Amino acid sequence: MANINTYMTQHHRSCDHLLVEAEGPLAEGNWTAFSQAWSQFEAETLHHFDLEEDILFPAFEAQTGMTSGPTMVMRQEHAQVRSLFEQMQQAISEQATERAMGIVESTMLLIQQHNMKEEQILYPMSDAHLANSEEIVAQMDAKPNNAAS
Repeated sequence: MANINTYMTQHHRSCDHLLVEAEGPLAEGNWTAFSQAWSQFEAETLHHFDLEEDILFPAFEAQTGMTSGPTMVMRQEHAQVRSLFEQMQQAISEQATERAMGIVESTMLLIQQHNMKEEQILYPMSDAHLANSEEIVAQMDAKPNNAAS
């Protein structure tokens, strides 16, 4: 079974791919296809956040005692992404192309920076501090994607 860094980095790549897939229909002005593609990206990203906030972060905080460190920063960034998701729903409902393109760009930049911090700092720290990292990965792998329903 993969360690936390490998498992979560692969999940980042899946989310990144879904975001890239959504860009094409938006550029073409195909709001139906864009809305569907964006919804898939959003659901998978929210699922990723759930894996971290419900399983990984609490385990990391319990083991290290760090509650105002990297996990706090990651939660704050998750809130920023969720805010962009809300803004996108409004842009989609109004079919506001320029605004939607700006939100896609902002989302991409924020997520790239966020993922880099997790992949270079938080995930390696998690693997180093959590003796049961394989068990944590198994829990995350088994968690249903409630955001997709």
